[in-house]
Amino acid sequence: MTTTAKTPKKESINEERLHTLLGGVLQDLGGAFSVPLVQIGEKLGIYRALHENGSASSSELASLTGLNERYLREWLSAQAASSYVSYDSSGEKFFMTTEQAFVFANPDSPFYLAPAFGTAAAFQQNMPQVKEAFQTGEGVAWGDQTECLSCAVARFFRPGYQNHLVQAWLPALEGVVEKLEQGGAIADIGCGHATSSMIMAQSFPKSKVHGFDFHEKSIQDAAKHAEEHGITNLELHHQEAKEIPGTYDLITLFDCLHDMGDPLGAMKKVRKALNPGGTVMIVEPMAGDSLSENLNPVGRMYYSASTMVCVPTSLAQETGKALGAQAGEKRLRELIIDEAGFKSFRRAAETPFNLILEARA
Repeated sequence: MTTTAKTPKKESINEERLHTLLGGVLQDLGGAFSVPLVQIGEKLGIYRALHENGSASSSELASLTGLNERYLREWLSAQAASSYVSYDSSGEKFFMTTEQAFVFANPDSPFYLAPAFGTAAAFQQNMPQVKEAFQTGEGVAWGDQTECLSCAVARFFRPGYQNHLVQAWLPALEGVVEKLEQGGAIADIGCGHATSSMIMAQSFPKSKVHGFDFHEKSIQDAAKHAEEHGITNLELHHQEAKEIPGTYDLITLFDCLHDMGDPLGAMKKVRKALNPGGTVMIVEPMAGDSLSENLNPVGRMYYSASTMVCVPTSLAQETGKALGAQAGEKRLRELIIDEAGFKSFRRAAETPFNLILEARA
């Protein structure tokens, strides 16, 4: 018996939904096209110069910066169209609102997002390897990803750590600040370029901080940064989480647990490495416990980053658990309490971008 394939029924286009979709796609394309422009503006100090001057025409900004006026005119026009800077048509001058400067011109702002565009550029450079991994199912090791990725990621996370780590996150942990002020031992696992390690070492000079990372180049770069800042109570180690020596009063994992190939093995080692009464602080991307809860701008950003970096990194390691950047608090609780054997686990603090979790053995 022969059967005739049914022709799929064509649905009429809903004009309202189409225009909404097209509007969103155009916004995305504008943002994607802006990636190199924002990097140029940050690296050449254009945002800061414009903000510090108050307002300027392209010619005035060229005189201030020593940059070419024609390039600046086109760059400023693109930035104004993106609402990254503002334009006064009456005087034909450009300026930055307080909010625009907070995001693009102030490196000390907790919402300084200019470095995120550098991270997006690194993701794009990583695309050929990740595309191949889609076909093979294999991972892409952190050290094999685009060379600028580790630097871009470090710069992306720095504003959050600088503005929240000592001011809010550590005080949210029971008794930890007092212990570190008196002099404690800290292990910062997955420290990367050691931004978090250096912040803690400088804030608690009586404590000893040990930074651990499995990426040798990151540790080498971190050592140079520590030396430049004259930090003497920080030691950096090229070592995996499951191999850290010693015991500690505080163990931190900043935005790295979900990247690990064997997060369970790492957390079991962390539990054994805690001194009596010690604390673990796990900082992970903000996420709900289901996909539906994460269908928002923050989830969108993190799912994309996870596809390009986090999942490939984990799959390149032993066991390749690939928790993903949006694992969520419920899954992390199961990992830490039910599987790794910790006795307590709670959300100690949060930001729009971060979950700050406390665990005790």
